[in-house]
Amino acid sequence: MKITQIIIKYSIIITLLIGGFFLLSKLLGVHDNPYLRFLNLIFVVVGIRQAIKTNIEFNHDTNYIANLGIGLQTGAAAVIFSIIGVIGYIEFINPEFLLTMNKSFLIGGNLSLAEVFITLLIEGMASSFIGSFIVMQFYKNHDKVLASL
Repeated sequence: MKITQIIIKYSIIITLLIGGFFLLSKLLGVHDNPYLRFLNLIFVVVGIRQAIKTNIEFNHDTNYIANLGIGLQTGAAAVIFSIIGVIGYIEFINPEFLLTMNKSFLIGGNLSLAEVFITLLIEGMASSFIGSFIVMQFYKNHDKVLASL
């Protein structure tokens, strides 16, 4: 499986998981709870792990830097796709959600849509960066384990 296919596949899966979780929380009436946004990190880490694991299994690539790069790219693409979804939701479905986001302690203040975009980008990239390094701790000696078998 090509690296670009892996990155696109798992970034779309992450985006769908985050979007599905948001829709579920909206149906349950808890979408304005800012603490639930922390659960998005779980979706990001799981998606990054699957992307790295897929690269190791299908391409037999155990290089730390290469797999870290796949994790970072997968997370970054998922962040961009998710932010596009949030902007679409605010612009076309529920413009009042921007007020809800501004009231949350995570964003706070009276930010414009562009400022919220930048905030979500920084927040998402940080979680992707941290998630990639966390996952790579489990795979950093993977090539040594395979060689000893």
